[in-house]
Amino acid sequence: MNTSRRGFIIAGLALPVAAEASADLAPLPAPAPQPRQPAAPPAVRKRKLGKTGLEVSEVAFGCMITSDQSVVERAADLGLNLFDTARGYQHGNNERMVGAALKGRRQKVVISTKSTAGTKADALAHLDESLKQLATDYVDIWYLHGKSTAAELTDDLLEAQALAKQQGKIRFAGVSFHSGHAEVVPAAIAKKLDVVLLTHNFAMGARIDSLLGDLDAAGIGVVTMKVMAGGRDPEARARREKLLATGSLLPALKWSLKNPHVHCAIPSMTDMAQLDENLRAMSEPWTPADEKLLAARLERIQPDYCSMCGRCEGTCPKGLPVADVLRYLTYAEGYGQFALGREQFALLPAALRDVRCGDCTSCTVACPQGVEVARRLARAQQLFA
Repeated sequence: MNTSRRGFIIAGLALPVAAEASADLAPLPAPAPQPRQPAAPPAVRKRKLGKTGLEVSEVAFGCMITSDQSVVERAADLGLNLFDTARGYQHGNNERMVGAALKGRRQKVVISTKSTAGTKADALAHLDESLKQLATDYVDIWYLHGKSTAAELTDDLLEAQALAKQQGKIRFAGVSFHSGHAEVVPAAIAKKLDVVLLTHNFAMGARIDSLLGDLDAAGIGVVTMKVMAGGRDPEARARREKLLATGSLLPALKWSLKNPHVHCAIPSMTDMAQLDENLRAMSEPWTPADEKLLAARLERIQPDYCSMCGRCEGTCPKGLPVADVLRYLTYAEGYGQFALGREQFALLPAALRDVRCGDCTSCTVACPQGVEVARRLARAQQLFA
């Protein structure tokens, strides 16, 4: 017999249906909908930010290249509570976006911004404009931005921070820097600043661990940036997908956070996928697999990525600020922010913008970390000059 079991059951069911065709049968009730289990909220761990009294989420939000306000709003709703911007980001538009996103949430969040001003008057003018764009009466942390030497922490700028505190426009004073850790960290401690924001990533290894310990011991809040070592690239989708496939972006963030002297990190986030991925850093442990992934990635990026050790400072006979120019290149190629890289390059003196590394017969700058300096500088000149 070729009739299947399914066919037999259907045929059997048809007989009573035919016999009772004249009956007024009520339709079978629709199955009751199964209640959807709400997704568990992401784990948000917090740490004390030095002696400030602030408790900040381990993963905070670096807003520099974010243009989608909804990402900032969702991050705040999920429990991230420190949002970092600056007067110069996106020509002031970034502060405006952050202010709009955090409207109605001001008492629940910590906002930090920065000024690159070199004088007290200019710094205070920057702060007033920041407050206007952020639509707030105060910021929690105000950084003197991009100070790579102790000499740049002038009494004039420190007076600006002290005055802003007295006026209630800032709660805490800080300094941010990409390089010059060995010089700026002791100066920040000596000047009794409240918070430092500094470059820290796996490409640096344990190079600044003792300095981080000094800051922590002094009660200074430690916030880390550039934690992905140039890994974010929203414009170059293929590169980002490759990094996601290797799984090396999340371990990079976990690497910085596993240091007990780091209070929070501020990775860039441009979309919901990056936000969701970064949130995982607060709930997933550091593993040997993470170590292996970062070791492999470090080997790949070593010829290209400048970890800002400062050893090249002053070694270019034509006066190029090597680490700065390589950082501008990272903005373009690592973050997909060509306009930002070119904008920073354009701020160099004309004589430096006109330098072409191809005119030199050989390069005198030798990077101890293995960066192919001449090739990378030539690439920056090709893109920006």
